[in-house]
Amino acid sequence: MRLLVLTVGRLKAGPERELCARYFDRAGKGGRALGLSGPDVSEITESAARRAEDRMAEEGTALLAALPEAGAVMALDPRGVEMSSEQIAADIAALRDRGARTLAFIIGGADGLSDPVRARADRLIAFGRATFPHQLVRVMMAEQIYRATTILAGHPYHKA
Repeated sequence: MRLLVLTVGRLKAGPERELCARYFDRAGKGGRALGLSGPDVSEITESAARRAEDRMAEEGTALLAALPEAGAVMALDPRGVEMSSEQIAADIAALRDRGARTLAFIIGGADGLSDPVRARADRLIAFGRATFPHQLVRVMMAEQIYRATTILAGHPYHKA
């Protein structure tokens, strides 16, 4: 199953980008033995619209257009369910075992996700109720994908 991270905005050069790359590289190497490919990252351009609703709509349209036709979607949303790392790993494994071709993780822009994107998601997940900078959310997503591969492989990186 291919792992895909769709995100609004570009991550500029710096420590966050380097950390994301490190976690995605590790996840890619460890995921191969688990039947996972990627993670691939697709960055959607931020909308320049003046109103937040218009920005969310434009970004949502672009996110939906970038999704593979068939596949599962987990979207990060502050109203989503807080999941443990073990639950994320279990969901990834279950989707893989059911034959899903792709699992896309969506990270919206500064204004959040449009209703159509939220409706398309199979699961809305939250990294807690606090608000985090976009760059850190990407690092956290990258780390959770890597952590999921270590959990599924029985690697000692994850300590419950």
